[in-house]
Amino acid sequence: MDTIFIPNEGDFKRWIKEALREITECQNGNIRSQESTETEPLLSRKEIAFMFKVSLVTLNNWKKAGLPSYKQGGRVYFLYSEVMAYLKQKTKPE
Repeated sequence: MDTIFIPNEGDFKRWIKEALREITECQNGNIRSQESTETEPLLSRKEIAFMFKVSLVTLNNWKKAGLPSYKQGGRVYFLYSEVMAYLKQKTKPE
């Protein structure tokens, strides 16, 4: 005799969250690890520009040059750790 799995409300909520996260990541073309998005908040352009004391134009130039970014709701966001890694990579002597 086979047992039948009947999902509860919590299962449905978890599945919906996972599906939305996957869709958002795929639409952005940036696949991030699930761990980084849950432990590190996304920061706005203004927050990153303020933290690093640069203009929004400079931040946009960094983005064009390869700084990882994420779009949500038509806005651009960054992960602090990725900005730091990008800047360390750019300041390495060659």
